Amino acid sequence: MRTSGRTRKAAVIAVAGLATCATLITGCSSDSKSKDSGNGSTASSTEKITLHVGDFGSFGYDDKTGAALFSEYHKLHPNITIVEDNVADGQQYWDALKLHLSQGSGLSDIQAIEIGYIAEATGPTLASKFVDLGKAKGVNVGDWLDYKEKQATTTDGSVIGLGTDIGPMAVCYRKDLFKAAGLPDNREAVAAKWAGDWSKFLAVGKEFKANAPSGVAFTDSGSGLFNAVVSSQTTQYSDASGKLIYDTSPGVKTAWDLATEAVKDGLTDKLRQFDANTWNAAFKNSKFATVACPSWMIGIIKDSAGPANQGKWDIAAPPQAGNWGGSFLSVPKAGKHIAEATALAAWLTAPAQQAKVFAKNGNIPSTKAGLADPAVQNATNPYFGDTPVGKIYSATAESIQPAPIGQYDGQVKTFITDNGILDMEQHGTSAEKAWSNVKALVKDKIDQ
Repeated sequence: MRTSGRTRKAAVIAVAGLATCATLITGCSSDSKSKDSGNGSTASSTEKITLHVGDFGSFGYDDKTGAALFSEYHKLHPNITIVEDNVADGQQYWDALKLHLSQGSGLSDIQAIEIGYIAEATGPTLASKFVDLGKAKGVNVGDWLDYKEKQATTTDGSVIGLGTDIGPMAVCYRKDLFKAAGLPDNREAVAAKWAGDWSKFLAVGKEFKANAPSGVAFTDSGSGLFNAVVSSQTTQYSDASGKLIYDTSPGVKTAWDLATEAVKDGLTDKLRQFDANTWNAAFKNSKFATVACPSWMIGIIKDSAGPANQGKWDIAAPPQAGNWGGSFLSVPKAGKHIAEATALAAWLTAPAQQAKVFAKNGNIPSTKAGLADPAVQNATNPYFGDTPVGKIYSATAESIQPAPIGQYDGQVKTFITDNGILDMEQHGTSAEKAWSNVKALVKDKIDQ
C-alpha cells in the first residue's frame, strides 16, 4: 500500500485496529501474560494471545476490505487474535517505527517495512533490532523472486523481512473520458500509443488536453508521473554501494524532466497523491483521466472512485516496465511473542496467501509460486470491466530490472515529490527553484 512506494506511499485506507494504535506514537504491545520481551515467546500453544500487525495503507489482510486472512488464521489458531495497527501515511509510520525501534518499546509484534526504507532497515543502526527470518521454521528464502529477498538481507546474511508484494506498473485510465476526448479506449490500442517511452505518455496527454471534457485533467499529479517514470529506470537515487547520487542520476533526471514538463503543460490535476480528502474526491468527481497505477493501487482506486464509477476504469500496459513499491513483514526482537509472530509473518507471505490478497486487493505476489499461480495469472477485476489484471501485471513483473536501493531513497523521493513537484503545481514555484529546494532539504535533513 506507499509515496514512497505504498507510502503509497502512502495509501489512504485505514482499516481494522486504527483506534488501537493509529499513529504508533503511544505504541502497541501484545495482550498477554508473556514475560519474555526479547528472545522468543513464552506463550504456550493454547494460551490466548493477541498479535499486533503494524502496517500502512492497504496490505489486503484485514477482514473488512481485504482477503480476511486474519480471521482465517484465527480459525487455524483459535488461541490467537490478530489486531491490525494501520496508519494511512507511510512516512509517518516509518518515522514512528524508527523511534520505537530505538526505544525498544511500543512496537507491534509484526512491523511492515516499505521498499523505500528497506535499505535503512538492513543498515548498521536498525538491522540488529529485527529477528533473522531467513532461519525461521517453514521459511525458504528461495521461494521469493531473487531480487526481492536480497533487498531485505543484511551484510552478514540475516533476512530481516519477508516479501509481501511487488509493485509492477501499469496505467489506469478512464475509458469514457478517453472516448470523449477522441482517443481510443481499447486497452491494447491505448498501450500501443505510448509503448516504449514515457515521453509518448505525455504526447497522449497533450492530445487529450486538446479535446478534454471541461474540468478534466489528463493525469492526477506530477508526483505520480515522477514515481512511475523513476520506477522504470535502472539508476535511481543511489548507486550500487548505497551512496546517494540522486542529483546526478540519469533516471531521476528523466523522471524530473517529464514530471516538470507535464506540470508546465497543464496536464496534471495538481493533487497530492493519497490525500484522504482531495485525491479521493477527485476520483469520485472524475477530475482526471489517468493515474500511474502499480498493482497495489487498483484496490485503492476501487475504494476511492466508488461504485458509481465501476466499469469506467480500465488498465493498460505502461510505456516501460517498472516497479513502484512493495513491502516486507518483519518481527522486532523487542516483541513479546516472537515465535508466534514469526509463524504468522511466514503464513501471511506464503504463496497461497499472496494469491488470495491479489485476488481481493490486487497486490501482486513477490513469491515465484504466487506469481505463477493460475489464480493470479488468470485473474480479472470486475471493477475495471473484467480487465485481465493478472496477465497485465505479471507480464510487467517479468520485465522489471531492479535498481540499487539506498537507505535514504525514501526520504529523497518524498522531498522530490512533496517539496519539489507539488510546490510547482500548487504554488507556481519554478522548476529551477523547486530543484534547489529539494537539494537544500537533502543537505539539511540527511546526514551522509
